[in-house]
Amino acid sequence: MKKKAQKIRKVSKKAKTTVKKHDQRTEYLMGGLAAAATFLVYLRALQNRFINWDDQKFIYKNPYIRSFNAKFLKWAFFNLRFSGWYPITWISHAMDYAVWGLNPVGHHLTNILLHLINTFIVVVLTVRLIDVWGKAAGEKRALRTGNFLEGRGKFIAGLTAGLLFGLHPLHVESVAWASERKDVLSGLFFLLSILTYIKYASSSGFAPSGKRGLCGQPYLFSLVFFALALMSKPMAVSLPLVLLILDWFPLARIFSLKSLRTAFTEKLPFIILSGCASALTLMSKNGKIISLSALPFTERALVAARSLALYLWKMTFPLNLVPYYPYPKNLSVLSGGNFMSVFFVIAVTAICIVIAKKSRIWLACWSCFIVTLSPVLGIVQVNKHWMADRYTYLPSLGPFLLAGLCAAWVWEKAAGKGHVPKMAVASAGILATLSMSYLTFGQIGVWKNSLIFWNYIIRKEPDKIATAYNNRGYTFEEMGMVEKAIADYNKAISLAPSYVDAYNNRGLAFEKAGQIEKAVKDFNESASLDPDSPVPYADLGTAFDKMGQTGQAVAYFNKAISLDPSCYSAHFDLARILMRTGRIGLAIAQYDKAIASMPLKASAYNGRGAAYGTIGQTGMAIADFSKAIALNPSFKEAYNNRGFAFEKEGENDKAIADYEKSIAVDPSYFLAHYNLAGALAKTGRPTLAIAEYDKAASINPDVPEVYLSRGYVYMTTGHRKLAILDFQKACKMGDENGCLGLRQVGLKHE
Repeated sequence: MKKKAQKIRKVSKKAKTTVKKHDQRTEYLMGGLAAAATFLVYLRALQNRFINWDDQKFIYKNPYIRSFNAKFLKWAFFNLRFSGWYPITWISHAMDYAVWGLNPVGHHLTNILLHLINTFIVVVLTVRLIDVWGKAAGEKRALRTGNFLEGRGKFIAGLTAGLLFGLHPLHVESVAWASERKDVLSGLFFLLSILTYIKYASSSGFAPSGKRGLCGQPYLFSLVFFALALMSKPMAVSLPLVLLILDWFPLARIFSLKSLRTAFTEKLPFIILSGCASALTLMSKNGKIISLSALPFTERALVAARSLALYLWKMTFPLNLVPYYPYPKNLSVLSGGNFMSVFFVIAVTAICIVIAKKSRIWLACWSCFIVTLSPVLGIVQVNKHWMADRYTYLPSLGPFLLAGLCAAWVWEKAAGKGHVPKMAVASAGILATLSMSYLTFGQIGVWKNSLIFWNYIIRKEPDKIATAYNNRGYTFEEMGMVEKAIADYNKAISLAPSYVDAYNNRGLAFEKAGQIEKAVKDFNESASLDPDSPVPYADLGTAFDKMGQTGQAVAYFNKAISLDPSCYSAHFDLARILMRTGRIGLAIAQYDKAIASMPLKASAYNGRGAAYGTIGQTGMAIADFSKAIALNPSFKEAYNNRGFAFEKEGENDKAIADYEKSIAVDPSYFLAHYNLAGALAKTGRPTLAIAEYDKAASINPDVPEVYLSRGYVYMTTGHRKLAILDFQKACKMGDENGCLGLRQVGLKHE
């Protein structure tokens, strides 16, 4: 009998192992299906360009991500002035740049792949949460829920949650927006932290362990993943509370005040990391807390309730999604929308609490939803943002899990009533998936380029969002459509009369249009609205320099520097004035300061190199030009300048190579063609030199030096008549050397 019992236990253990492996294969299959469907829909995002809404700051105008070395890592982890504290996100962008450069396809592909991995994990996480629910509650769960989560039910729940997560239109903003890498990257580590924590909690027999077991591998992995999530986007600070909720349900590790204290103690390392990340965020440039006097607590609470209700509405009916929602104006609790939102939030909370004795899952999911949204609900208001689709990326997990459970329940009910009801439910599921895919596919197209993006927002929210008109104006300006840009800046200012950036941008547009006086007026208005900002003073300096009022320009640059000693543009433009007026030593000192403030700006190295070249320090000039090229491999002026410096040193072959690289960057670059022609002539290649002079003359026919130089090359090749024609052209254009050339060949200028 004893042997028979042992045999039965072995068979039972083997059967359990087989079932576990089968379950694991099935959950991976479901995860793969959800990820594959998501990939097919998001392929469209590979056609998208960068958007001039943070993409320039994070990617295509960010010099810091263009080198992957110790200096970059120091900047990524310790710089708090640039935008915010996202060291892991910065590293991911730098890796993308190393592989793809500024090709947006690669940057979008990384976002998509991260989202696919997250979708896969959501399926696995859903199935495992259902498993631990069953293990922790034992037979009680079966009594309360029936058997719809046994067998295939949990996989239907997992697949449904995964498809919702992967394909829901609300998540397009987090994936199709290149610089919102923060969401998908932080989401990856957030999900992995929960997954490894569940493994830790399950291995400890669902009992809070206090200090015991905290050095175990799953716990440490969970903590490390959480740290990585915080370093990707600090919105992950809510994870310790999420873990405590999971301890309560479904893990059933919290069942008394003592177990709550133990579980809380267990989360202290997580809480400490959350506190550090919050402090760093508040210390960063993005951490501007709005005071209660500027935005009272009652208004914040109303906005929080309104956003909670709207997020759930948009999860259910994902229509009219807008990447930028205007801040609500009527914040009275008596208004219909606000009253209904407050009532809805209170009612849902009360219902969840009442039914918690019978079913904890509703309160657990509702709590996770609120907790994960809490950093962006505006109770502690950091910058005046109240709602964004991207904020739902992780908070949507709770509602999607409930939707998965409902889908599993409906499927089991239909399956028990025959083939036709089952087919009807399956057809409804497929139709819902296709409808969601269609909406997501369309929403991805909104992010195709800056003009389409801002046009969409303005069409959805006309005459409401000043930022949309300001940024579309900037888009028009980049496209060379200055009049349209000015019209949009005018609209932005009419909507927000204190909009500093709009005044500044309009001033720059007026400057481009040659309307310097109007530009000066706008820069002055910008300075009066924000007197502590160095930007308008630096722009005023540039404007007065263009008007030839050098003294005024220098005064404004110095004013900008006094407000911000690290103001790059003020140091850089002041250095250019000093160069032009022959004060080379002072110019070099200003370039030094510009480089110190922004050590990865290629222009400053190029300018300093030119200054060194002027005073004969050719070696130092070449070093600076080389640094500029390393930072910006498409810097045509730096190649040309280094070529000229090499030529001075007698290294003509290196000079020719640099001129050719400059021309490769811009075939219409006049100066590089002219200098290349001179270097070729100097090295005894007159035919090639003449060809380059020809190109230079076709690019800019009004430069007499081209004809003069080509004339002398023609003389060396015996083409006297062609040389005379060139000397005549140069002479008629007022070049005395051209007239001298005519006299040298025995002709008089008439």
